Amino acid sequence: MWLCFTFQIFFSLVMVNKCNGISSPIQPFTEYKHSIELQTNISDLWWTVDDAEQEILFELHMKTTGWIALGISPGGGMTNADIGVGWIDQMGTVHFQDRYAYNRSRPVIDHTKTDWFALQGREQDGWTAIQFRRLLDTCDSMDVPIKSGTNILIYAYGLVDPDPSRPDGDISYHENRRGTRMIPLRYYIDQASDAKYANFDSFDFRLNHTVPPADTTYYCKVFKTEIKFPTKRHAIAHKILLDSDNRDFVHHMNIYECDSQAQFDDKNLPDDVCDHIRDQITLCSSTIVGVWSVGGDEIMEYPDEAGYPVGGDFIVNYYMIEMHYDNPHLVSNKRDTTGIRFYLGHKLREHDIGYLTFGTDATAQALAIPAGVDRFIVDSYCPANASHNFPKSGITVFCALAHTHLQGHTVWTKLIRNKVAIQYLFNSEAYNFNYQFHNRLSKRIQLYPGDEFATRCVYNTKNKNITTLGGGRTKDEMCNHGFIYYPRMIDLSICLTHNELSAWKTILNVSKDNFDDVTFQQTLMNITWTPQLATQWQTFYEKAARGVTYGRSPFVKTETFATLPNYQDLEPMQCNWASFQKVSVLFVLVILIVKQGLIFI
Repeated sequence: MWLCFTFQIFFSLVMVNKCNGISSPIQPFTEYKHSIELQTNISDLWWTVDDAEQEILFELHMKTTGWIALGISPGGGMTNADIGVGWIDQMGTVHFQDRYAYNRSRPVIDHTKTDWFALQGREQDGWTAIQFRRLLDTCDSMDVPIKSGTNILIYAYGLVDPDPSRPDGDISYHENRRGTRMIPLRYYIDQASDAKYANFDSFDFRLNHTVPPADTTYYCKVFKTEIKFPTKRHAIAHKILLDSDNRDFVHHMNIYECDSQAQFDDKNLPDDVCDHIRDQITLCSSTIVGVWSVGGDEIMEYPDEAGYPVGGDFIVNYYMIEMHYDNPHLVSNKRDTTGIRFYLGHKLREHDIGYLTFGTDATAQALAIPAGVDRFIVDSYCPANASHNFPKSGITVFCALAHTHLQGHTVWTKLIRNKVAIQYLFNSEAYNFNYQFHNRLSKRIQLYPGDEFATRCVYNTKNKNITTLGGGRTKDEMCNHGFIYYPRMIDLSICLTHNELSAWKTILNVSKDNFDDVTFQQTLMNITWTPQLATQWQTFYEKAARGVTYGRSPFVKTETFATLPNYQDLEPMQCNWASFQKVSVLFVLVILIVKQGLIFI
């Protein structure tokens, strides 16, 4: 029985096929789902996430014969980082240590319990390769959970191996041999090469203006599509076109569909600092079709069975690029031509891709967040009537994109069926406004008529002393959770909630009927926040009557809830340390047995 169980573990974890190196000359030990070059000709990383076992298998290659390290950082840098450090000694033995960094000094060995497990390793041609694994959440106070959303990886290496037998034999200082990458480890989208699309038709939207000499600028430009194909074609991928001269200035970029009802003067399309033209671009600010941020990848491929429709009778005529420039040194006279390219397939695919957004309106009536709180929750709900016209065969969700502004740090949406939460549609626990990624779902999710959706955004305003209102400016807030799916529906792209005006009048003790939007916002901004008032405000958000708007312009409908609907929630996730320890020990035993030639496969 034990031998049979061991073989099952072995074949489920060690795949027969091999994958090639990126920079590294060393062949990886097994086949992985994801890989990335952390630093050109210096460091490669492979990994596979096992959602069922809630664990992750890594393989790290670095151009050194000294020690190598990979860490998970809660906020960037070494402070409070959870780090695995390993090396291969002169006898070929793999050493691996679970360490924790209290600050920017040398990380200490984690003696609470060991959560990083080396499986195998080798040195070759001046490189070191080590395969290791750990739980996504180790339940260890000296570890950092690998959450869904954006993960901050740190890596470093030394030139010599440590010698634990000597008093001075600890890991040496890495000096400048270090780096950081923002990667959504659990839902990463692997990159195709440029050569793959060299012979495909394409069309671009590109900026062409001077980077403003300001510390931070959000610049918006609307484009009219020039696609004139008489029949529909499918874009099968898009690529972010970064101006090579301006990589230091381009911080992140969002590309939006404009609503089909949006109308512009085609000879004078909006093109200015976003806040200067906010009223003109309202209908271009909800449906994101592409994103890029610092450290992000540039090519996104769509599923083989679906594509983004262009030409023919497709109803979207305008798109908008929203660009965040970071120019702390106030450099002037830098012209930027960053943009996006859509690659067109040779054949029409089976389905059109669509975009569906849950959450709240970007208005003060939906979002008024107290100052000085470390956790403020805003819940929204999309009712069954919104999904009434889903195809009976369902729609297929394959990608997720959370979006708030600077105060948001968690966004999730749950699938509710018959008032029971079935699963997370996506849970962006580790959301970071400055590093937004498309998240490719590990398993596609089917949605059916009558399904409902609960969305939550969580905010931290400890750095603010005034109310944060909903709106399109960076200093405002949003709560959007977008999903890419197929087949595209013509009558649904949004399902967004807000607090009813009657509820606001009650909490603000206002009775007059002429309570206009300007007065309403000013009243909210004039509030002096205390911890007690912030607590009362959270209770208000939990109980307030809601209005919900769903559909696609001009097919928009509204509905009202006396309070948010109740549903049976998911069971909370439990740590799984004991079973992980058992499986890891068995896995290591199998590796050792195979190396000794005691098992013949």
